[in-house]
Amino acid sequence: MLKKQMELLLNGQVNLALLDVEKAYVEQHALLHEGAIQHKTFLHFNVIERCDKLNEELLAEETETFLAMPVQYLQEHAHEFMYVESDRFEVIRVDSFALEYDEAFAVYSALFGLRLQKKQGEFLHTYLTTHLQHENITYSMAFSGQDGLWEVNLALNALEGFSEQQSFGEVFVLLYRFVFELLVELEETL
Repeated sequence: MLKKQMELLLNGQVNLALLDVEKAYVEQHALLHEGAIQHKTFLHFNVIERCDKLNEELLAEETETFLAMPVQYLQEHAHEFMYVESDRFEVIRVDSFALEYDEAFAVYSALFGLRLQKKQGEFLHTYLTTHLQHENITYSMAFSGQDGLWEVNLALNALEGFSEQQSFGEVFVLLYRFVFELLVELEETL
């Protein structure tokens, strides 16, 4: 599953820039020779939007420079959420990421759709329970048969390495790594 997605990403690419988790995976599975891989620490986004939480109305389309802002921005603008899409999300089977600050639980939340089969729900539940630690609710998930994906809502505060001082860009890379590692572990169990 993940191997196939990585092969599609690598197909015909020369001097491809990969995140650390992608690079480690490619090297472990000998998908490319080492000299063809460059390291990168950021993701490119096709869509970067700030939206109103109440009605999901678009407040502003942003450029990648906005992603340098600390994620704490969401606590200061609690009526907003951040929405991003990236072609790179195909690798991790995610449609998009949305970030918001949940005032009721005083946590930052990430919402995304994860294209996994319904039968993989037990694995997903176990993985999230094992890898997310926080005193408040750490996650919720529900399978959408209509969309064929798991709708996941997780508390960023429960994610190892998360800090509200991190930039949006850093948080999206942290989320990407988290889902990538989830898929690596799932692939090893299949």
